[in-house]
Amino acid sequence: MADPMTMLAPDETRADARPVWIVGEDASDIPDHVSAWLEASGFEPELGAVSTVPADGADGPAGAAVALGDPADPFALGALAGKLPSGDWFVANPAATDIDQAMLGFCMGAYRFDRYRKASSKRVRLVPDKTVDRARLEAVAGAVSLTRDLVNTPANDMGPDAIEAATRALAAGHKAVVKTITGEELIAKKLPMIHAVGRASATPPRLIDLRWGKKSAPKLTLVGKGVSFDTGGLGIKPSTPMRNMKKDMGGAANVLGLAAMIMKLGLEVRLRVLVPAVENAISGNAFRPGDVYPTRKGLTVEIGHTDAEGRLVLADALALADEEEPDLIIDMATLTGAARVALGPDIVPFYTDDDTLAGALAQAAETQRDPLWRMPLWQPYARGLSSTVADCANVTADGFAGSVTAALFLRKFVSDRTPWLHLDLFAWTPKPKPHAPVGGEAQAIRALFSVLEARYGGG
Repeated sequence: MADPMTMLAPDETRADARPVWIVGEDASDIPDHVSAWLEASGFEPELGAVSTVPADGADGPAGAAVALGDPADPFALGALAGKLPSGDWFVANPAATDIDQAMLGFCMGAYRFDRYRKASSKRVRLVPDKTVDRARLEAVAGAVSLTRDLVNTPANDMGPDAIEAATRALAAGHKAVVKTITGEELIAKKLPMIHAVGRASATPPRLIDLRWGKKSAPKLTLVGKGVSFDTGGLGIKPSTPMRNMKKDMGGAANVLGLAAMIMKLGLEVRLRVLVPAVENAISGNAFRPGDVYPTRKGLTVEIGHTDAEGRLVLADALALADEEEPDLIIDMATLTGAARVALGPDIVPFYTDDDTLAGALAQAAETQRDPLWRMPLWQPYARGLSSTVADCANVTADGFAGSVTAALFLRKFVSDRTPWLHLDLFAWTPKPKPHAPVGGEAQAIRALFSVLEARYGGG
């Protein structure tokens, strides 16, 4: 696990640190001897390419160069952590790129998940440029690392109880308050869907409820799908799709990462985080296809497929969140494979009726290099969620527009009076990038924080 503070060298080490030159569209600020070396060595300026620059008679390289690629990507600096020799370095030509994003890219690329193996002794650090807000950089990079750590931890160590423990640990660092409703108490407290989905597990299901901030501040509620492992239930997944289902709590991990930023950087909100934490397991009391269950909202739901469980636990949590009439509800969930078919692993589809919010989020996605794409809440498709025995079903019979119909299902549990935003995440990087190793990923939280900071202030 990686702490951003160990990736960044203290300011006072700059005098002894070695320079890194950024190779971008404009090479005029790169010294002649560096340019000559790169040309002589056959350096190809592809995304994340790194070359060390030799020193005459000295131990180790005198400096290094890193390429931003075409189009230029400041996150390419993430490659430095793996390709430079140990030591302290600094960016010699910070004006060559967006240095704030470049430093964040370095921190994200330096992330390693080493809980279950010996950590590398290699230690590459960058001295932040003087223009960079170090505290903010550490807060954002720390939130990304927290999210990745939670998703990467396997289900034997990240069950519903461990998700609760992680939430309590985060809360303790910011004087937040956490309460939980667990096991049979969920039925008594009118959260029957969370109980139904999680009751087959040896670890009891629970709703985790974190609160932070001034009571007089605007109410912001984050809801994260916390399915610690998803077998598919009685509609069991094949082994290959089940392989990475430890990441099915990626929505919970991402809302906790976003909450960490909100609290660390002091947004002026009354924050509430709701995480329905369950394991979709198989046993004699597992919920079944064809079962009908009540919900907190009062609607009854027929189970068309037990592998569409995330929307069920979110339904109760969203209904609970809506009762407070918050200023905004944001839910995040690794909800559908259809979202990946539509947009792939990198781009997160989002749904909202609020055009102003959608525009702000689309703009932030671009400026923060945190890719998102608005998808339609196409109401005619909601007819596919009809049931002959209940108020609605949890899936459609035809299988079309899976991400859209999942969002339309969730929409039933939030009243029209409450602004609502739903994000259908992957929470995983399947192929390595300079700023992202293979594994759990923080998605959308940097763009979301930018929107929330502009809306509520603080930071």
